[in-house]
Amino acid sequence: MTKQLYLILLISAAFFTRCVPPVDEAITDVHVDFTNPAIQKLYNFQDNRQTDSLLRYFFQKDPTYRYLAALAFASIRDTLHVDTIARLLYDPVDKVRIAAAYAMGQMGSPKAEQLLINAFDQYDTAGISKNFNAAILEAIGKCGTEKSLTSLASISTYQPNDTALLEGQAWGIYRFALRAIISDAGTAKMLDFATRSEYPPSVRMIGANYLSRAEGLKLENGDSLIAPAIAREDDPRTRMALAIALGKTQTERAANALLYQFNIERDYRVRCNLMRALYNFDYEKVKPVALQALKDPNVAVATIAAGFFVEKGKPEDGSLYRQLAKEPAPWEVQMALYTAASKHIPLTFPETRKYLNWELKRRLETATNPYEKAAALQALAANGWNYRYIRDVGYLFDSAPVRTASVEALAAIARRPGFNEFFGGGNQVKKELAEFFIEAIQTADVGMASVAANVLREPGLGFKELVGGFTVLEQMLPKLKTPKTVEAYIEVQKTLNYFKGVDAGVADLPASAHPIDWKLISNLKKDTWVVINTAKGDIVLEMLSEYAPGSVANFLTLVNDKFFNGKNFHRVVSNFVIQGGCTRGDGYGSLDYTIRTEVPYLHYDREGYVGMASAGPDTESTQFFITHSPTPHLDGRYTIFAKVVAGMDVVHKIQIGDVMNKVIIQEQKN
Repeated sequence: MTKQLYLILLISAAFFTRCVPPVDEAITDVHVDFTNPAIQKLYNFQDNRQTDSLLRYFFQKDPTYRYLAALAFASIRDTLHVDTIARLLYDPVDKVRIAAAYAMGQMGSPKAEQLLINAFDQYDTAGISKNFNAAILEAIGKCGTEKSLTSLASISTYQPNDTALLEGQAWGIYRFALRAIISDAGTAKMLDFATRSEYPPSVRMIGANYLSRAEGLKLENGDSLIAPAIAREDDPRTRMALAIALGKTQTERAANALLYQFNIERDYRVRCNLMRALYNFDYEKVKPVALQALKDPNVAVATIAAGFFVEKGKPEDGSLYRQLAKEPAPWEVQMALYTAASKHIPLTFPETRKYLNWELKRRLETATNPYEKAAALQALAANGWNYRYIRDVGYLFDSAPVRTASVEALAAIARRPGFNEFFGGGNQVKKELAEFFIEAIQTADVGMASVAANVLREPGLGFKELVGGFTVLEQMLPKLKTPKTVEAYIEVQKTLNYFKGVDAGVADLPASAHPIDWKLISNLKKDTWVVINTAKGDIVLEMLSEYAPGSVANFLTLVNDKFFNGKNFHRVVSNFVIQGGCTRGDGYGSLDYTIRTEVPYLHYDREGYVGMASAGPDTESTQFFITHSPTPHLDGRYTIFAKVVAGMDVVHKIQIGDVMNKVIIQEQKN
């Protein structure tokens, strides 16, 4: 080659090198930054449910946009776009693929099942796609058929150190159970997960929660595995769920194991569940432990022990319950014992019942705590013949919790087992109750109307024939069509549909424009906490704005407005949640707006998560709850927007009626 030719080739190569455009380096990192106006715009499309606009982001170069667009459909659940979202199952970025799998599961469309199965990376021997495959397994549990459950339960190749895949398998079987789809093979697999110590704690926890929550399980022989598993289990999350599961077996061995564990258990949450599990066993065997537990220093345990006598009590011990109710104890325990007495003292003891009624009416009149008054109404309802008194007195209270409790008490009477036998026929009483429920709806009081509408449509109670038409419901519906009364609107419309014999669902929910305050979110520092001050101590929350910016912005706005100051925790369910933020104090109050549901790929798999209370998708407003323990049945339905970082001991001490003295935003100093 001549020097001249070589020089020409060299120059040509340099020329073509300059002319060929550089290859763009692929972006692989997902970085959610809600100070970015472009990302805010995308999220506004989610908040406004503009699905067509969101679909455009599926083709963006930056995976952050593809990721957020996929997650948006997990909250919106628009099944029309299943095929389009399925394309993201093959995205080169793992987080995008996981978000797409989660969204498809959230939609619950049967069409998603095969698309998810096809995308499962069965050749991932290196574990590169383990988190994606785990997300697919869980998603199939939300939309798949029994055939997929059989396949899921048959997987036996995952080793104890394959944590992600085992979690995916366990979550998938659990999600099937929440849809009332179970199998013997699935139960056997979850029993294995829950009781073998070589599995990771997270997998044992999921397996135990399946055993405790799934309905219709065959656990007759499970006591031989569950009983020793409780004794050696270190994780209280698993232990408390195994306690409920062991109670389902209803064997002598199970009863003895539960009684033994109760005597040595130190975690009050586990003790709560152990006592609940003992409800399944012989009254005389459990009675001594329940009587002892009435004196438990933890009011939650003592109240559940009193509840044992409500549920399982005997007529011959009715007077004992009344006597115990008069002994010094927290009012929650006393009122539960009064309820047991009211329920079980025989009608053949008219004088005793007369004095009992007088004592309860006295408590109703003199109690200063509205929740104690509400409990007194529930106790009075245990004697169904108090129905007129409950209506005449309860409906007139100024306190919303008491008014709502009065309708709940009447609903309990309507649902009473053996209603006709108790009332000697009962037709006239049922007709009067129907009139009382219609009257409650006509008040347009959101709490009273919600409870009344719900009981009127309950199958088997026969109210449809007694109401004599649905004109009243049609007249009331427009009056309830505001965000502030959305829960009553939903309940009344469902009842109206039931009376008309149609399955139309709830359409045209009250509209509420409540845009996200992006300036507030943009100015939020990472080390900013929210502190809830109570008489029992401070609860410190970390905001999760990267997961639920709309809910965080709403919560912080309420804090800045001092909305929560002076409001109480109106709902406390032992070893479940504490709930606050209600404007009425009965769980039915809010402000005149709603915000959107936001459900990113998170699990309620530990204590201390803070979620938005909801009456259905996109009905959140001001109420929030904090969990005592794992509550995975809430996953994908209730927005997680914060978590407790300090003061979890205070959360466990909170009782119904405890007040949030003040709630403030606090920046931490390094």
